Amino acid sequence: MPEGDSVHQAARRLHTALADRTLTRFDLRVPRFATADLTGRTVLDVTPRGKHLLMRVEGGLTLHSHLRMDGAWKVYAPGERWHGGPSHEIRAIVGTAGPTAVGYRLPVLELLRTAEESTVVGHLGPDLLGPDWEPGRALTNLLADPGRPLIEALLDQRNLAGIGNVFAAEICFVLRATPWLPVGELPRPERAVTVAKKLLEANRDRPVRTTTGRPNQRLYVYGRAPRPCLRCGTSVRRANRTDSGNGSRERPTYWCPTCQMSPTTLTTPSNPTDPTRPTTPTKHQTPPTPS
Repeated sequence: MPEGDSVHQAARRLHTALADRTLTRFDLRVPRFATADLTGRTVLDVTPRGKHLLMRVEGGLTLHSHLRMDGAWKVYAPGERWHGGPSHEIRAIVGTAGPTAVGYRLPVLELLRTAEESTVVGHLGPDLLGPDWEPGRALTNLLADPGRPLIEALLDQRNLAGIGNVFAAEICFVLRATPWLPVGELPRPERAVTVAKKLLEANRDRPVRTTTGRPNQRLYVYGRAPRPCLRCGTSVRRANRTDSGNGSRERPTYWCPTCQMSPTTLTTPSNPTDPTRPTTPTKHQTPPTPS
């Protein structure tokens, strides 16, 4: 699942493969930009910004993409067989005399002027893995709406950029706070910023994401229901919540009901002994979360 760490790794792979090379093929398979042709121009750099990728090309142009849930950029050597998915899932081909980058299932793909990049990333808060990181501003942003559930505040890219569903659940666990605790009630809220920075930085260069430091148990709670909590042995629980950035999609949230003992806004399941039964948040509705 692409989050700040994996987006930074993708940017590094693309930059290594394409920077300072002349384009020999440029094919965007989206209607709006299907006729765009940048062959003959040089790729200047590939820069991550939160969960966005900015590929800057000679002539003041930027290819902007966002991976969301399923998107991926793959880099292939000359003659190497493409294996990122079926051909109908290809959205972009950026080729050079050497490596070729192929974008699969990219839900966001657009060509814009480099001078206008702020129109697509200007709303983002401080980037946890970027040179603009400002912990004080990130904390101020998080606490701007003290009644908002902690997990929603963490996922809102306007507050701090780079956290996705996996890291949000893991950060809540490390803080010993339920995901639905109002962020203003979090003891020592500055720890949320510190923990988020530590976890993303620790995974910046790792091929396999981990938050526990244990080789065979990579995550504390995400994806672990109904297995036992690594800290206390209680069955990890899962709740489906509506993605505030896409009301048609539900996202899973995981937590330990013993370790994360802060107040919760969850209804009680009719069968509380069944740790796999989803529960549903009952309040703290939030506005859409920009990605």
